Amino acid sequence: MKIVVNGAGGNMGKEVVRAVLAQEDMELCGAVDLNEVGKDVGEICGLGCLGVNVTSDLDYTLKRVQPQVVVDFTTPFVVMKNIETTMDNGVNLVVGTTGITNVDLEKVRLKAAEKGVQAVIAPNFALGAVMMMNFARQAARYFNNVEIIELHHDKKVDAPSGTALKTAEMILEQRETPPKSTVQELEKVPGVRGGEMGGINIHSVRLPGLIAHQEVIFGGVGQTLTIRHDSLNRTSFMPGVILAIRKLSSINGVVYGLENLL
Repeated sequence: MKIVVNGAGGNMGKEVVRAVLAQEDMELCGAVDLNEVGKDVGEICGLGCLGVNVTSDLDYTLKRVQPQVVVDFTTPFVVMKNIETTMDNGVNLVVGTTGITNVDLEKVRLKAAEKGVQAVIAPNFALGAVMMMNFARQAARYFNNVEIIELHHDKKVDAPSGTALKTAEMILEQRETPPKSTVQELEKVPGVRGGEMGGINIHSVRLPGLIAHQEVIFGGVGQTLTIRHDSLNRTSFMPGVILAIRKLSSINGVVYGLENLL
């Protein structure tokens, strides 16, 4: 399979480049990034010269190399434009860029149907994170009270994370009505209780030294249950990315969430 990595100069993009090159059934045929234009993608990834230079124009690159798949790890500000460009070229894609809303997702589904392409979009490609979200959904059947704390590196621009939003959605699927608080809260610092989604408080932490971490804390009578996942480095996402690439040929339209491929 011929693969183009969009966002190849970023931390996640570099890991995707390394992961693709490690697969016998995949070929890295293109790399797109706005900050490393003209450089050999192998050299910026510490792999030596590969003969694949970084370009800044996704549309030009797709028309020139004609890949089967684009893997997109860019930013929330440009991801929808990237998806549109990729689908207009009839290319399947795997998207790990977060910040895609439900409204955006519906637009992607319509576009995929129009162009006859497949896409996997996931807020988190770490298999352990997928397990964490599924365990949280199970626990929500027995615990009415829950809060989510997500912790990421200080360069992450969107908050809360896509993983936190997806987790909250999965928990809410198990509830008929959100629990009502009997306490009248007094916030001495505005926003200190975090954001709220369907009665679930979500807290976002941004600090250098972090990669991607999340705790889902359930509270009950005389007990708490904490489900936590930690990505200690970005290689943790690569098995999920490779799985998604290989599953593209067997899906129809758009799949949102890696759990739907497991």
